[in-house]
Formats: sequence, C-alpha cells, structure tokens
Amino acid sequence: MSHTHIHQSASESLWISSALILATLIYLRGLLRLHKHEHGKVEGWRATSFVFGLLFIWFATASPLAQLDHELLTAHMVQHLLLMTLAPPLIFLGLPRKALPYGPPHPVLCWLSAAGALVVWHIPPVFMLGMRSQMWHGIEQACFLATGLLFWWPVVRPWPRDSKWSEPSILLYLFLATLPCDILSGFLVFCDRVVYPVFLSSPRPFGLSALEDQQCAGALMWTCVTIVYLIAGTIFTMHLLSPHRSHQSQELARSEEVAIPQLDSRRIADPHNVEMEVI
Repeated sequence: MSHTHIHQSASESLWISSALILATLIYLRGLLRLHKHEHGKVEGWRATSFVFGLLFIWFATASPLAQLDHELLTAHMVQHLLLMTLAPPLIFLGLPRKALPYGPPHPVLCWLSAAGALVVWHIPPVFMLGMRSQMWHGIEQACFLATGLLFWWPVVRPWPRDSKWSEPSILLYLFLATLPCDILSGFLVFCDRVVYPVFLSSPRPFGLSALEDQQCAGALMWTCVTIVYLIAGTIFTMHLLSPHRSHQSQELARSEEVAIPQLDSRRIADPHNVEMEVI
C-alpha cells in the first residue's frame, strides 16, 4: 500500500469518525427531547441499537480494519457485511417510531437494489475499480450502506404500522435475499483459483494464502448472512404464531359476528323502523 493511499485513508477516517460522532450526538440530543416530551415512553434500548449501528459503520470505514481491505478479501467481506447486513437493521431499530412517517419504496425495488449492489460490486473488473481508486472505493462503501438500508426498511418497518406488505411475504423476501449471497459465497468457497488477482501480490498479514483468504471470505459471508436472515425470519414466524396474535384475530372476528345481530335487533326493536319498512 502506497504512502499516498495511507495518507488519504487516515484523512478520510478522520472525517468519517467526526461525522459519526456528530450524528450520535444529534441523535442522543433528539432522543432526550423526545423522552421529555413523551414522558418516558421512549425505549432506552433504541439508543443502544442506533449507536451500535453507527459503531459498525465506523468499524467498516474508519477503523484499522478499513486499512486491511486492500490486503485481505476477508477484511473486505467483513466491511460489506457490516455495512449491508448488520448496521442498517440496528439503525432502523434505534429510530423512534415517529422518525419516518412514510413507508418505504416497493419491497421489490429494495430487494433488487441490494442484490444488484452485491452482484455488481463483486464482478472482478468493478471490484478492481474500487481497489485502485479511493473515490470509487468510497462510492462502493456508500452503495453498500444505502442499499443495505433500503433492503432492511421493509423488514424492520420503522414507520407507523399501516404497511400492506404482509409478514408471510417478508419471510419470502428474506429467503429470496439469501440466494444471491449463497451463489456468490459458494463460488468464492469452491472456486479453485483466485478470483481477484490483486490479492496475489498483497501482503499476507495472518499467513493465509490468497486462495485460503478467498475461501474464508466466502464462508464468512455464507455463515453471517444465513444466521442474520434466519434470526429475522424466526422473529417474524414467532410473531405470526404467537397466541396473542391469534387471540386478537379471534376477538376481532367475534366482535364482527356479534355486531351484525346487534344492529338487526335494534332495527327490529324500533317501531318507527318497522313502520318505515312496512311502508
């Protein structure tokens, strides 16, 4: 890695760290104001979730880990997972429910954006563009984070619960999202050659060969994505099968059944209505 690249990375890390610290302070200040206005109705765990989401962004873009992505594909994959898979849901979980009054774009668009970013940025010529240019490397990371936020928006749903996108559909959404990840990670794990030649000549910080590094990166992606999506899918499934949800549905159906004869009995009991119907 050249001295110029190191200098640019250090300067960029400083700006990113400052921006994330500022975002944290603004968020906490707004949360305290909302806490006072709502008289303690704001959950404290949301602040922890949001701060951890920003911390993961820092790890991916401004920590010493960010310096290793030009030497290890595994480090690059950790960055990708932090920006697309871990940070976005934590940030959305940390937002107060009133923060986003409008729903997301159509979930199909959200899914296609995330899948497209994953596939395009791992095509070897495009991948090399991000490795050789500091500007394109920043664009790549921003693209990962933006499409990650888009992908998780229909899942976490940080807006008033008036979405027409049903929970069973979200389970299908999550399952389909594993497919491009499985294809890419499986290719990296089982390929018998180094897909990105730039790592053939890079230093080997942990003694891994370039091919072993590639296999480790693919296995990490495969495992992490599967676990995170499985956790999200399990939460949705438990909510669908929860007794409380079933009891609410039964109560709603019972109230609708009772409401109809009550209306009829009132009409029959009123002599004026009877006279009007006879006439």
